[in-house]
Amino acid sequence: MNAADDKTIVREYFNSTGFDRWRRIYGDGEVNKVQLDIRTGHQQTVDTVIGWLKEDGNLSQLSICDAGCGVGSLSIPLAAEGAKVYASDISAKMVSEGQDRSVQIFSNTVNPVFTVQDLESLTGNYHTVICLDVLIHYPQDKADEMISHLCSLADQRMILSFAPKTCFLSILKKIGSFFPGPSKATRAYLHREADVIKILAKNGFTVERKAMTRTRFYFSRLIEAVKE
Repeated sequence: MNAADDKTIVREYFNSTGFDRWRRIYGDGEVNKVQLDIRTGHQQTVDTVIGWLKEDGNLSQLSICDAGCGVGSLSIPLAAEGAKVYASDISAKMVSEGQDRSVQIFSNTVNPVFTVQDLESLTGNYHTVICLDVLIHYPQDKADEMISHLCSLADQRMILSFAPKTCFLSILKKIGSFFPGPSKATRAYLHREADVIKILAKNGFTVERKAMTRTRFYFSRLIEAVKE
């Protein structure tokens, strides 16, 4: 299966059965134990990013690209803190849900700005580019291209999260226990931390902060890199 096929599968999945599943996970309604565990892990990653940005004390002055925004779990709280947020996702249904949630909070659609786009078609320049839990859909060669493209959009900082490729997680993935569930319909790609850091470095970014979120079913390495 090539990368174009992967992208088509991801788009179709998150516009159909995947949308219903992940809307529940990223919401606050009743879910099963596995989905609750993933919700908790994802929220911990989001909270860590928000904490990093707030620590710097200039969040309200930033322009931020939330690449692969889903239903706005990160974009909406960042906008609430005063940042100018440009949120995009490959799934039209995810974007629509994010817009609806934003309107419920802000009563307008001015900020965040939501658009339907895949990562490779994003343009513009932003102080910070953030891409959370999206690399899992990219094989290594395409991950290099995608991260490099996002780096070209970031004036000062990149923040990425990914499922780390370790012996433990590789075994879990092989036996079908990584991101389990009957609605799973996309490939799950793991990435070596050293490979991600190497891609960032060749694009002029140096790692500033790192964190790891680990629950029973959710594993995510978070890296912040700043332009040298």
